[in-house]
Amino acid sequence: MSDASFTPLPPESFRRTPWKNGGGVTIDIADAYREGAAPGSWEGMIWRFGRTSIVAPGPFSDLTGYERLQLVIAGSGLVLETPAGEIDLRSPSKPVRYDGGTPIVSRLENGPVEVVNLIADRTLCEIDLIVTDAGHATKLRAGLHVVYAPHIAFAGSCGASSFCMDTGHALLIETKDFVTLGAETGLAIVASIIPRSAAP
Repeated sequence: MSDASFTPLPPESFRRTPWKNGGGVTIDIADAYREGAAPGSWEGMIWRFGRTSIVAPGPFSDLTGYERLQLVIAGSGLVLETPAGEIDLRSPSKPVRYDGGTPIVSRLENGPVEVVNLIADRTLCEIDLIVTDAGHATKLRAGLHVVYAPHIAFAGSCGASSFCMDTGHALLIETKDFVTLGAETGLAIVASIIPRSAAP
């Protein structure tokens, strides 16, 4: 029996959704909702992984009750201003974790940026966000993992299975136990969502 299952997520399957505060649009790559909730809605969301452009400074949506992980994939100089101080996302490809209910206003020091976001209801999921590239191996826990190739094609392996992804494509991997994700060529972002029932 395979230790993982794979669902390709081509760009044509992605969904364009207005931000909760209406200030922009996010491209939803993968998500999950409570039973009865409308896909793409901000109500009943369990988790959501997507990318968005930030082209002007402004307030972030209030996502109280959710945990957020974010990293810059294009541009540089993003700073999030909060009542407690700055959240520094100036460096691309460096994930930063923060509370979705934190009052935030973005500052763009070097012009527009593009980011990926992983958002989850903290009572239901644990989340992680990493960047992996050729020659690196990552241990994946039992749960859901979205592998996304934002800039260049990516080839890798998960357990005994190998896979290749074109630029801009994603792959949803569901694992039943610990498996190793190996990166052979290219670069990918890995968003991990671990249901609380599966967390140790």
